[in-house]
Amino acid sequence: MEIRRLDPDSVAAILPDRDPWGHKGNYGKILLLCGSRGYTGAAALSAMGALRTGAGLVFLGVPESIYAIEAMKLNEPVVFPLPDEEGKLSEIAIAEIIDRLSRMDAVLIGCGLGQSQGTMAVLRAVLETAECPVVVDADGINLLAQNISLLRERTAPTILTPHDGEFARLGGILTEDRMTSAREFAKQTGCVLLLKGHRTCISDGEVCYENSTGNPGMAVGGSGDVLAGMIVSLLGQGIAPLEAAACGAWLHGAAGDLCASQLGQYGMLPTDMLNVLPRLLK
Repeated sequence: MEIRRLDPDSVAAILPDRDPWGHKGNYGKILLLCGSRGYTGAAALSAMGALRTGAGLVFLGVPESIYAIEAMKLNEPVVFPLPDEEGKLSEIAIAEIIDRLSRMDAVLIGCGLGQSQGTMAVLRAVLETAECPVVVDADGINLLAQNISLLRERTAPTILTPHDGEFARLGGILTEDRMTSAREFAKQTGCVLLLKGHRTCISDGEVCYENSTGNPGMAVGGSGDVLAGMIVSLLGQGIAPLEAAACGAWLHGAAGDLCASQLGQYGMLPTDMLNVLPRLLK
């Protein structure tokens, strides 16, 4: 089994150069379907994670009932309301989502999404329709666990970002050798799997990356939302799925390490990681 490790030089070699003649349309058009009543922070953090990692245009679709909150929180993403039911996306939202999908370079679904018949229908529509890469995180993973065939039948790239509990719900078999567990699941399902934890494991079923950055101060709600936004941003900028996931994990951990050195592990927050990301992406 080939296990690769990243460092600042190898990450810099993977990241695309910024074209001096480029414009916002050149750096990825990203669609995020995130958030629900009570989980407005997840949507905001994922959107800012995408922007702080270089995405040119970020479109954030949220339930109509939380649209005003998100619009007040965020200036840079394009926030738009979608039909909802009891604070979560409704099946009625699918028509508008599908209309937008064809113009996107990458999609993220799941951060703070909530679980309902409506969000299950939205996830199914995205996975069956999107021809661009899709990142599935958090509640998107929990919904996918109810119908794993959606993953196996998908032909375009898909990245899953579970922690150990979500991985088990997906049907993954977690052993002491977490890298082998990640690789086998990726091989069986055709996805790129990023298995979160100490020494995060990333695999497409063949090549594996083990992440060496990060610290326990990152174990706080919202940290994973930032990571998901970072990965979809890198995908939208044209980085291959496996490398996008691996670079996202390395940069996320490096941002956490920088925060820990400045603030200490007890008090650091996901918003602090967002604020230091530009120092890692000069």
